[in-house]
Amino acid sequence: MAKEILSPLPGTFYRKPAPDQPPFKNEGDAVAEGDVVGLVEVMKSFHEVKAQVSGTIQAFLVEDEDAVMAGQPLASLD
Repeated sequence: MAKEILSPLPGTFYRKPAPDQPPFKNEGDAVAEGDVVGLVEVMKSFHEVKAQVSGTIQAFLVEDEDAVMAGQPLASLD
């Protein structure tokens, strides 16, 4: 069964800590529970998105800078 990383809040999802920085994680990367995989920005406040489970990122389900809802799957893991 595939596992997912969910958005903790509604807002804008960012895969990078800053526009000129590399993404936190890429498809195919291993993640451990608690690893930061992105940021959600809400009213100019940035909140880390952390993996709730360990695994390997199969795919990101939203694009960088997409609007997301709380509980929305952001990435699938195997």
